Amino acid sequence: MKALLLAAGFGTRLRPLTNHIPKCLVPIHEKPLLGYWLDLLLPNRISKILVNTHYLPTAVNEFIHSSPRRDDITIVHEPELLGTAGTILKNRDFLSDGPFLLAHADNLTRFSLDEFIAAHEQKQPHIEITMMTFDTDAPESCGIVELDESGIVTQFHEKSPIFRGTRANAAVYIIEPSVIEFIASLDKEIIDMSTEVLPHYLGRMQVYHNTQYHRDIGTLKSLELARQEF
Repeated sequence: MKALLLAAGFGTRLRPLTNHIPKCLVPIHEKPLLGYWLDLLLPNRISKILVNTHYLPTAVNEFIHSSPRRDDITIVHEPELLGTAGTILKNRDFLSDGPFLLAHADNLTRFSLDEFIAAHEQKQPHIEITMMTFDTDAPESCGIVELDESGIVTQFHEKSPIFRGTRANAAVYIIEPSVIEFIASLDKEIIDMSTEVLPHYLGRMQVYHNTQYHRDIGTLKSLELARQEF
C-alpha cells in the first residue's frame, strides 16, 4: 500500500513559530511531526510515500533527503495549493493502483497501522473509504461524525458552530481508487476533501477509531498540550 502525506500547509495559527519553519516540521520533543509519520508508516505496511510541499519547501526537502527512508519517498511540489482532494487527483498515477493511505503530516498520532489496514480489508463491499476517528476536546475545530450501529458514517459536520459531539474525523483515511474517479468527475483542479468529497460518501464510509493518541497541532495551545501528553 502507498501513502500520501500532506505537508504543504502554512500553519498560520501557529505563527510566529511557523514564520520560519513549515508546520510539518514543528518538533515534539525535538522530533518533527513528519518524522513521526515516516517512522509509523515505513518500513511497515506502506511501500512508498508521496509528500507534497508548498510553503518553505526547501526545509521539507532537506529533512526528507536526510532521512534513512528517503529512497521510499517521492516529493512533489505544488506551486498553487490544490486542496486535499486536488492533490489526490494531481497524483492519481502514483495512487490509483490500489487502496492508499492519506494523512495530514502536521497531526500527531499513534495507532496500529496493521489494525487500521485490517479494518479496511475487512470492510463491507460497498465501503470505499475508511476514516480514522478520535475523541476530541475541541469539537468546534473538527469535523464531527455521526455513525450508525455498524460504524458507518451517516452525517458529517465540518467545524459546525451548532452541532456538538466528540467523535471527530482525524483526517487519516484509507481510500479506494474509485474515489479518485469521483474526484476527477468534479472537473476542476482545486478540490476540498471535507466539503466536496466526504459528503458524497455518506453511507459508504466506515470508521476506525483511534483509542491510542491523536491531536491536530493546529494552534500554539494544542502544540503545548501535545508536548505535555505525548
